[in-house]
Amino acid sequence: MYKIDLDTIRKETDGCTDKIFLNSAGGSLIPKIVAETMKEHIVLEQQHGAYESAGRKSEHLNQFYAEAAQLINTQPDNIAFTVSSTDAYAKALSSIEFREGDVIITTNDDYVSNQMAFFSLQKKRGVKLIRVKNLSDHELDLEDLENLIKKYNPKLVAVTHIPTNSGLIQNVEGVGKICRQYDVLYLVDACQSVGQLVVDVEKIGCDFLTATGRKFVRGPRGTGFLYVSDRVLEQNMAPVFLDMNGAQWTDFDDYTLLKTAKRFELWETSVSSFLGLTEALHYANGIGLQNIENYNKKLAETLRTGLQNNGLRILDQGKNLGSIVTFVAQDGSIENIYRILKKNEVYFSVSNKSNALIDFSLKGLDRAIRLSPHYFNTPQEIEKVVKMLKY
Repeated sequence: MYKIDLDTIRKETDGCTDKIFLNSAGGSLIPKIVAETMKEHIVLEQQHGAYESAGRKSEHLNQFYAEAAQLINTQPDNIAFTVSSTDAYAKALSSIEFREGDVIITTNDDYVSNQMAFFSLQKKRGVKLIRVKNLSDHELDLEDLENLIKKYNPKLVAVTHIPTNSGLIQNVEGVGKICRQYDVLYLVDACQSVGQLVVDVEKIGCDFLTATGRKFVRGPRGTGFLYVSDRVLEQNMAPVFLDMNGAQWTDFDDYTLLKTAKRFELWETSVSSFLGLTEALHYANGIGLQNIENYNKKLAETLRTGLQNNGLRILDQGKNLGSIVTFVAQDGSIENIYRILKKNEVYFSVSNKSNALIDFSLKGLDRAIRLSPHYFNTPQEIEKVVKMLKY
């Protein structure tokens, strides 16, 4: 049973009454408190300048680490602020000393920017990239993963929790158990899952986890965070390019790393955005991620079932599905669906083959419609969308 105070949430969300907003997987609607906090700080900077304004908000800025830690079940010292999930991902990768011949194991359902980073490592460092097989139901083949780990002794296993182009929730906990068994570094892209469902880094057992602010967390664009495990910190792993926020200049030709995950941060940041993300995290924690997950899954299930009953081709595969619903017409087209949604003020995204080349190639498609309901959406909105696409 889910517990969502929908009336209050919608009153606290400008922009959800004049349209049906189903694009939280792209960039969600921010709560009023997030916008007000950011505006207030911009005015403060206008009146007092950046340094004085930041100093006045130091306690609020420190609250970010506690809120992010609560959201994913860790400690504040394991959290670093970043400007995006991709920024967090790059910093995590740069802390690993890859050498020629090192192996990265990943999956077929990964985010395009992550793959680009791997390709760059292939070209510049001679790293080898290997992908885990999928089972017939599209779940990860964990037996294949274990065999690959035993065969290649990889430097890193990297898995996207929920891909951008599908509702698939990958078994990151199962992967984590195997990685711990064989003592392999483990990186999880939780860009689409944090804020949408319960994410527990203790259960996942990852060394790094990346998240963004602008999607299901409902924070401002240009924000994100990175989780870093204790063992990574204890091994003095750090990004290639540090600045004075991540280390102290302690000798003419040397530095001392900070003991916390802040070593992955840069000193310069948008304080208004930082504060906005803090409020968004606090807002999500106040509702409760289990409540959000239960409600979201019900909305997505209703939407998926309704569209399928309309004769549309649902593309999401896997036993465990989340709040991303992708589909096309039976003939693979999206043009008529696109027109109907636009006409009826439904906000959505189009997923393109270039963003998920392997998955779309296997499905024989170039594009798909993506709807992503969130906890401020109503069951009536879902029913309305299903009804308008009954043709």
